[in-house]
Amino acid sequence: MGDVAVGAQEGHGDAERPQPGPAGTEGLDRPQGPGETADSGPAPDAAPDGTAGTDAETTGPKPRQRSFWKELPLLVGIALILALLIKTFLVQAFSIPSDSMQNTLQRGDRVLVDKLTPWFGSEPERGEVVVFHDPGNWLEGEPTPQPNAVQKVLSFVGLMPSAEEKDLIKRVVAVGGDTVECKGTGPLKVNGKALDEPYVFAGNTPCSTDPESQFKITVPKGRIWVMGDHRQNSADSRYHRDQPGGGSVPVDKVVGRALVVAWPLDRWNTLPVPSTFGQQGIGTVASAAPAALGLLGAAPVVLLRRRRRAGR
Repeated sequence: MGDVAVGAQEGHGDAERPQPGPAGTEGLDRPQGPGETADSGPAPDAAPDGTAGTDAETTGPKPRQRSFWKELPLLVGIALILALLIKTFLVQAFSIPSDSMQNTLQRGDRVLVDKLTPWFGSEPERGEVVVFHDPGNWLEGEPTPQPNAVQKVLSFVGLMPSAEEKDLIKRVVAVGGDTVECKGTGPLKVNGKALDEPYVFAGNTPCSTDPESQFKITVPKGRIWVMGDHRQNSADSRYHRDQPGGGSVPVDKVVGRALVVAWPLDRWNTLPVPSTFGQQGIGTVASAAPAALGLLGAAPVVLLRRRRRAGR
């Protein structure tokens, strides 16, 4: 009994006295706290959510964040590359330099042109407003703007319309294989179908009475016939019939279709295909070729089946 009492007192005294820890553990000489054991020492520091933190979280050096000004050139470079790719393959802005497409487009409007679909072999369709490279001195004598260095850079990446490229914008009224004609003041006819053209500039007639603008032509394959909506103020296909293609424009000269008037903001609008080009029968000539090819392809199969039946 006495030994037991003495031992208890000695043990109690040992627990009250701080015990020196092993070498190199200065600062740990304190009573055991929650989560500590005599063998393991103090528990790791707790994280804010109550979980134990790791050594890296408590003692490791924190990574230094890069300065915004150091990252800015990289961000600008990436933005310019993306803008250049978008301009080259997807969309490009163009500025309207004349009144030939009034009132659909006004001088100074900025339009966004779809450059992606031509990459997949899509060709212009009737009624679309398209941008195309000068097919043969249509812009001869027209003044060429002289942009400054900043404008050249912005034009190069597609953030501003190009001031150096000689491009035109008109409406496609006929495609390869179509017969298009103008007599008197109109109406304009495509494959014998008269077009109702509400987009023609107010006060203009669909056709002009001057001899140069009277015509009837079958558009060669791989080309398009284009006209401005301001019919009495547009030097379009009608006035270049002395050139190869009789005034038509090669499809490979087309940059893309104008989809949207993007600037100024109060003129924001889309450029859909007018319903007049969807009337029944207008595409008879164009659709006849695929049908004929289908019949030619089916003929050998029909003849072969007939021979087999006759031999039975």
